[in-house]
Amino acid sequence: MRKYLFIAVIYGSALLVVAEAQEGPKNSVVLIIRHAEDGGIGRSLAPRGEERAEAYKNYFLNFSVDSKRMQPNVIFAAKDSKKSHRPRLTVEPFAKAANLKIDSRFGNNQSTELAAELRANYQGQVILICWRHPYVPALLRALGAAPETLLPNGKWPNAVYDWLIVVSYDENGRLIPASTKRINEHLMPGDS
Repeated sequence: MRKYLFIAVIYGSALLVVAEAQEGPKNSVVLIIRHAEDGGIGRSLAPRGEERAEAYKNYFLNFSVDSKRMQPNVIFAAKDSKKSHRPRLTVEPFAKAANLKIDSRFGNNQSTELAAELRANYQGQVILICWRHPYVPALLRALGAAPETLLPNGKWPNAVYDWLIVVSYDENGRLIPASTKRINEHLMPGDS
């Protein structure tokens, strides 16, 4: 009998935790970009990517959505890999201008861990994340957003560098659909 009571208590507790689980950091906005253009070789950005990274400096220093100022006050970039330092290099000019550190502890396959970190420690923030495009759908899912509603066929196209995804959360950490969207940056000549 004790065994069944113990199992019932554990099961009930698990349901309570799941029922109270939040999808994202409370009262926060998460801004997701992919790294800037690469040259196809090496770990660095292509010249156009360097231009985009530099353009992000003023873009995010003056960033607003629907006339509401949303300058990021926290920056995450996918961890440097043997093949690419591009996520970090993309946000470095803005980070220096805004006097912010770049947190690059999380790798491509650590979207769940990054989302948990945001929920636990970054409530009430405007969070900028620069990620590698094939892994953005997993990051969106970990943050409680459906990639299919924000990206064509739920994937970030290889040739697209000029999108920004805005994911907004209410006071309970629930996604606000009306404030969650994809934006064309119009940052550089030739952007869509």
